[in-house]
Amino acid sequence: MNPPNTHPFPDPTRKRLLQAALDVFAEKGFHDATVRDICARADVNAASVNYYFRSKEALYSEVLAAAFRETHERYPDTLACDSSLPPEVRLRQFIANFLARLLDETHLGRHGKLIAREIADPTAALDQVIESTMKPRCALLQGIIAELVGPGVSETDMHRLGLSIVGQCLMYRHSRSLIDRLCPEIIATPEEIEKTAEHIARFSMAALRHLSAGEAGP
Repeated sequence: MNPPNTHPFPDPTRKRLLQAALDVFAEKGFHDATVRDICARADVNAASVNYYFRSKEALYSEVLAAAFRETHERYPDTLACDSSLPPEVRLRQFIANFLARLLDETHLGRHGKLIAREIADPTAALDQVIESTMKPRCALLQGIIAELVGPGVSETDMHRLGLSIVGQCLMYRHSRSLIDRLCPEIIATPEEIEKTAEHIARFSMAALRHLSAGEAGP
């Protein structure tokens, strides 16, 4: 018989556990969430986590990986990865997708909350996510930036440039409570979020275009 986590047909109990775990981990974080909480939310036996996933840590790793995977499937970087397109178009697409992921108000919003918690209070699972998801996206962004600024920029300064762009997007996620009180209209609808993404892209490209070799550093 196949082990529970490799059964060829979806197991409804396992699916409920994953969904419940996403909710509980997003609300409480890994350390404060308990197996009892998750099983109660899924309405399953308290031994189910051990049966299906062997441990709370393994369950969390699977939930975190699924969160990244589902957000990427909903907002794929297809155009950003298309090297036949101008770098300006690719950068706009990268920023628009990233901001859309961060501000998604559907059920994927719990994915964003979970990911934000993991980054703020990392567990061992973060290293796996960095290798499988974050490093490839960082490399994608840096490749686009390299086309815009040209040769001669050090690897360290390339990281600074990439983080400057990412930081502008993250501001809208991590400071959401302030934005909702100061200027909620700028991210009130998908259309306004697109306008904000376009602003970030224009702002970033204006700076990148003025950078020549040797000018990216302090």
